[in-house]
This record gives sequence, C-alpha cells and structure tokens, in this order.
Amino acid sequence: MGSTTLNIEQIEFFNTNGYLVIENLISQDQIKTYRDIYNRFLNGEIETGKNRVDLGVGLGKNTQVENITQIMWPCDFVPELLDMEYHQRALSMSKALFGNDMELDFDMLINKAPGTNTPTPWHQDAAYWITLPDKRAVSCWLALDEATIDNGCMWYVPKSHLQPLRVHRPMSVKGGALVCDADEEEGIPIQIKPGTGIFHHGATLHYSRGNATSSQRRAFIINFRPKAMIDLERQAGFDHGRTGSAAERQVRNEHSK
Repeated sequence: MGSTTLNIEQIEFFNTNGYLVIENLISQDQIKTYRDIYNRFLNGEIETGKNRVDLGVGLGKNTQVENITQIMWPCDFVPELLDMEYHQRALSMSKALFGNDMELDFDMLINKAPGTNTPTPWHQDAAYWITLPDKRAVSCWLALDEATIDNGCMWYVPKSHLQPLRVHRPMSVKGGALVCDADEEEGIPIQIKPGTGIFHHGATLHYSRGNATSSQRRAFIINFRPKAMIDLERQAGFDHGRTGSAAERQVRNEHSK
C-alpha cells in the first residue's frame, strides 16, 4: 500500500485533465473481501429493495439480469464498509484534491454482468445532480475485476471538466441513464487492474462500452463533496436514490427550472 495522500504532480494532473488513476488503491489481499461483499449484493443475499435498479433500462435487451446493475448506498446495508480501506483511502485523497471539508456524499455499485453488452452512455455526473453554489465534487471508480475495453472500462475526455456542461437528455423513454453528444474519438480508454481506482471530477465527460466478455465487470463508486453542499442537497430532498429514483427525479427537475 502506498500513501493515503497525493503528491503535487498527481494533483496537477487531476486539475488539468479531470481524472487521476491510482494503482493499488486497495491492497491486493482486500480485493477478495470486497468481491465477496459485492457478490452478496448481486445474488440477493443482501436485499436492497428500491436501491437496486437497471441503469440500462431501455438500452439493452436483457430480461434475466439487469442490463446495467446499479445498487445505491451499499454502505447503508453493510455499514462496516465505511471503516474499510476503500472508503477511508478515497476520502483522504478527495481531501487532498479539494480540501478538508470533503465528505462522503453517496456510494454505489455498478456491475456489467457477462454478455450484457450494454454501454453506459456518454455523460457528466453533474448532469444528474441539483445545482449547488460550490461545484467541488469528485467520484472514485474502483475496479474489482480487470477493466478492459471489451468488458466496459472507463473512457474519459481530458479537460472536459474545464468546459460548460453539455446538454443531457434521457437515453430511453423508460428513464434510467442520461446521455449527451460525444464519441470515442474525443476520449481515451483507461484499462486497469483489480484494486486500481480512478478519481474523476463531477464535470468530466465519460462513458463505457458494454461487457461483451464472459466475466464480471464489478465497479464500486464513491462520491465526495463539501459537507455544506451535502447539507444543502439533503435539505432540498436530494439524497442520490436513498428515498427512490422517482422522488429524486422530481427534485432534480424542480431545481433545473
């Protein structure tokens, strides 16, 4: 395991490009522990109710499993996650990037099951959020499997966080994912090994292809933002899926008027 903070060069790279790769974000001996917890969510041993949705609804044709499995707030169901390596190290690094007032806003699991082959559309995370006066926000995307182009590794458009947000729209009439106009020619794929994390700015443009392989592509994402902004979100009724996606959409629509 390396340092729990970041050096000047890493911070400058993030500020310039809008993303930063951190190898061995969690120790190799912890990968199995996280995979075991993750699989308990996927197989239903940990019942998540409305917190489990198909982010790829209307985008793929799978009927036996979700096209893209999204489980919000895993730390609500397994509270010990908050004290484990990933949450603690990612929080420390988010503070190095944006300041000591950064705190956990939400966490989520996004899995692309074998052969589901459903792309996550091009988008910027900030398009999903309500408007806040302080725009500091960073997500960490942790790979629990090898992430490749063929199974859905992340693609980023460098420096896109320095431009205005693009216009987003629902990808499907059934809801689910948002999309904006972009293509792979703008971006670069980031293929990484298990245990590697990628931090990206809330306004960084990104996407991933579908999983066309016979293996899982399990990702564990944590988002951080200033505590004062989290308080404003909660006061507005915005809690990133804790109370249900329909309520969330209504709050977001009200704030976008």
